[in-house]
Amino acid sequence: MAGEPEVKRAVAFFDGQNLYHHAKAAFGHHHPNYHPIKLFAAICDHRGWLSHGIRFYTGVPESRHNKLWHGYWSNRLLAMRRAGVLVTTRPIRYHRHAIRDEDGTVSDVEVPQEKGIDLRIGLDVVRMARDDQLDVAVIFSQDQDLAEAVRDLKEISRSSGRWIKAVSAFPSGPKATARRGIEGSDWVRIDRRLYDACLDHRDYRPSEFRAKK
Repeated sequence: MAGEPEVKRAVAFFDGQNLYHHAKAAFGHHHPNYHPIKLFAAICDHRGWLSHGIRFYTGVPESRHNKLWHGYWSNRLLAMRRAGVLVTTRPIRYHRHAIRDEDGTVSDVEVPQEKGIDLRIGLDVVRMARDDQLDVAVIFSQDQDLAEAVRDLKEISRSSGRWIKAVSAFPSGPKATARRGIEGSDWVRIDRRLYDACLDHRDYRPSEFRAKK
């Protein structure tokens, strides 16, 4: 069995939308107000890991579909890049669906769908493990589609004779809608105290959507 390294290089993989929606359910926050750098630093400090990089992934709507969120993410991702976070984005696609109301009325609505984020995270996790760029992959997501990447990490650990750990970090509380991390990984539960201590209080909305002073 591979020996556990004294210094463990940890890399964060943030699924921005997955973390946002689960934090919204668990803690009642209505926009993605977590600070990735602060949150990852707090987890690393608690476990004695060395922060070796942060990667952030999210879908972004086009301005014509949602000017507010397009502007919000454009401003926020620029700030992340300037702070040294490696950002990957995918366009949010819209599909039309027929919705039937209680009175039988049928409405045609556009439903946003984020595609390719979990695949990109999984590929990056596996690539970085194979290239010996990490000892701990901390995935901020509860998406079970990433369980395959976790299995690949374990196989890489066995075949290379290296100690590698996969971690799933996620919001946890009485109101959480999902209580399990990624299958096969170690779980790090983020309680409200920790989450609220790692908020980003900056307003990233475009100027036209901010309250007038």
